[in-house]
Amino acid sequence: MSHSVYIIGVLSAVIFLTELMVRRTFMKHFGTALLVILVTALIANLGVIPTGSGSEAVPAYAFVFETVAPLAIFWLLLPVNLKDILKAGRSIILMFLFGSLATAIGVFVGMWVIDGAESIGPLYHAIGGMFVGTYTGGSVNFNALGLHYDVMKEGVLYGGAIVVDNITTTLWMVVTLAVPRLLIRFWPRRPGVEIAHVIGEVTTGVDEDTETMHPVDLAVVMALGLGAVWLSERIAEAFPSIPSALFLTAIALVLAQIPGLSRLPGLKVMGMFAVYLFLCVIGAFCDVGAMQGLGQLGVSLLIFTLVTVTVHGVLVYGAAWAFRINPVVASIASQANVGGGTSALALARSLGREDLVLPSILIGSLGYAVGTFLGFWVAESWLPLIG
Repeated sequence: MSHSVYIIGVLSAVIFLTELMVRRTFMKHFGTALLVILVTALIANLGVIPTGSGSEAVPAYAFVFETVAPLAIFWLLLPVNLKDILKAGRSIILMFLFGSLATAIGVFVGMWVIDGAESIGPLYHAIGGMFVGTYTGGSVNFNALGLHYDVMKEGVLYGGAIVVDNITTTLWMVVTLAVPRLLIRFWPRRPGVEIAHVIGEVTTGVDEDTETMHPVDLAVVMALGLGAVWLSERIAEAFPSIPSALFLTAIALVLAQIPGLSRLPGLKVMGMFAVYLFLCVIGAFCDVGAMQGLGQLGVSLLIFTLVTVTVHGVLVYGAAWAFRINPVVASIASQANVGGGTSALALARSLGREDLVLPSILIGSLGYAVGTFLGFWVAESWLPLIG
């Protein structure tokens, strides 16, 4: 227990320090979302806190993944007005769905490049399907396919896949943040669309995220959040083929239409702090030492994932360029694919697009719904063609 208290305390300190860096230094344009990942990855690899890919599970990290991340989604969805989301979400939904297909193509190409049947072995098609799942939905889909194919029984292969997944996810956060900024002036735009409407003014978020709360407000926000997470998990037990995140999203959207609940003080403060804790843990799983210990298998898996996201990125940004779709929309949709809705909403904040924060959560939930099915399709129908 004391170990978990220490870890959560360090992660909270990381959030505090990165916020200071964003507010007071040139790192404002990096954004807190990216910095908490990088700083936590650094201190985890230096041994200040444990990395997430060790042989022993870290209870604090499990708590963040299983409870804090769902709470973040619930709290940030509660102020949602469905009419506004439907207006803002058409292009981002289309880009997300295209990005899911681009991920499947990327996995096929990546597995062909490394000759998966030779470099990974008989489970190469399962690994490919797992990465289609996780780069469409998330870890829920990754583990659903892993359980089906008994990949967990191959400890080195399963652990290696987790390590390279988190390293690649961290790198892709940097890419999706950088591409809109680097290419915005050269990006084709629809008539009448100004650059200022593509990337918003990046602020430190002090005014947006500052709220006045009473202990009663905190009690209500916590009770609603924990109650919704608990209820979604109980419902998911009755429907094991459906991720609890989908039920949680539905509960949040229903409650969000009740005006009094959607205006509760503390939703944004608690939601963003929970997001940053989640991103810290993503950084802690970026274990360079574990990558080195995997040897040739690790090299093959890393090349495979890098080829996968590169093909995905070329297709997504290429389509966005061809159809004059906002590069920020493309980045957020791509990040929702590779990193999930929680990291996508953080990216939206870092790019100054508050209007895309909540759509990013919704497309992340869509990924949960389609990720496992797409993963099985690729594993069973596509990848055997290169075996």
